[in-house]
Amino acid sequence: MHGTFIWHELITPDPAAAKSFYGPLFGWEPTDIHMGDYTYTTLAIPGFPSGVAGMMALSEEMKGHGMPPHWTGYIAVDDVDQMAADSAANGGTICRPAEDIPDVGRFAVVADPQGAVVCIMTPKMPEGGTGNWPTPGSAGTVGWNELMAGDWEKVWDFYVARYGWAKDMAVDMDALGIYQTFKRGDRAIGGMMTKRPEMPVPYWGYYFIVPAIDAAIDQVKALGGQLLMGPHQVPGGSWIAACQDPQGAYFNLTAAAR
Repeated sequence: MHGTFIWHELITPDPAAAKSFYGPLFGWEPTDIHMGDYTYTTLAIPGFPSGVAGMMALSEEMKGHGMPPHWTGYIAVDDVDQMAADSAANGGTICRPAEDIPDVGRFAVVADPQGAVVCIMTPKMPEGGTGNWPTPGSAGTVGWNELMAGDWEKVWDFYVARYGWAKDMAVDMDALGIYQTFKRGDRAIGGMMTKRPEMPVPYWGYYFIVPAIDAAIDQVKALGGQLLMGPHQVPGGSWIAACQDPQGAYFNLTAAAR
């Protein structure tokens, strides 16, 4: 599992409203888990109780640090403590030191040398198996993980050395430069490019799979979200759109059909 994205998480100021938005949009069933002084919600596709994503409240402490509502991703690593230390020793930053989540795993929050933040985790696997998750590419799952880097060519080696990614297809975006896709093993899992100047900071973004792009966009709007860009077709034939939920978190849609 090392080097693969295994979880995606929403930090939102209003979890109840977020459930009402994302549940109908992606067909997710929420389950609240009370963990001391806060509640964590897992989001599952019917028939797959292990969940595909989660959400938690944006705390006052987070707000005090200027953290906006956002989606983040978790990359599986063999040893989270070693990986966090290695990231810091090679120009990255440990944003949150490694700690345990009982019965789930051990995680840390790190940033690459250009400031893009991601979570890393050594998961605790269920006894006797690897869990119950939908097949990659299923509707309601994240189908693509995208880095808008300060300079993707300069940060590429950092990710390769940590996570074992390899270059896949490169797409010439004219004035926007090269969009470099990457894979882990034989499976393409994401892409990266140098961000546009008007984007304030490097960041990771995520694409959720839907059956048809136009119907999903209509539902985003009906549920109180916004369409920010698209839909447009990308190399390979898929359709994508950039959106914002009613609480202000950005996310993307991707579909094979329009």
